[in-house]
Amino acid sequence: MRALNWHKLLLVGLVAVLFASCGSRRKVITTKQEQDRITQVSREPERQPENEPVENKAYKIVETALKFEGTRYKYGGMDKKGMDCSGLVYVSFLEEGISLPRTSRDMSLRGERLYLKEVNVGDLLFFETNKNRKVINHVGLVVEVNEKGIYFIHSSTSTGVIISSLSETYWNNNFVMARRVI
Repeated sequence: MRALNWHKLLLVGLVAVLFASCGSRRKVITTKQEQDRITQVSREPERQPENEPVENKAYKIVETALKFEGTRYKYGGMDKKGMDCSGLVYVSFLEEGISLPRTSRDMSLRGERLYLKEVNVGDLLFFETNKNRKVINHVGLVVEVNEKGIYFIHSSTSTGVIISSLSETYWNNNFVMARRVI
């Protein structure tokens, strides 16, 4: 009887993952200048002591996410073999002991909603990329905020785990909200 309940729970979890979607099918074009900046962001930050402030925890979460840069997109994926957008965020936060829901839609209900001017490294950006369904179906993790914009790492269906800018037309047009969960 217990084994049957465990299997049902596992089946429900798998079905939930299948209904979560991530990414865009549009090609992102990156300029040479932006690619140089992305390379600079990709360097791993130094490790911080255990009892660190929230900012250091955010940088550790970003550091984990950056290790997946270049990983191919895989629906429901959560490792180097393949990663979807919510899987990338889920794994990166879990590495720092922070448990989040597995889908981008459920993640969007956690934490504090932010104005864009309040966004910082480690915050989450949420998007609606399916014009036929007005629901959040994509999430990115902020890796850098500077005078040129907000940059986030995410897993795109067309290019896998990459860093994009919120100022890119596609992402700006599909942006819904930012949230802070740590």
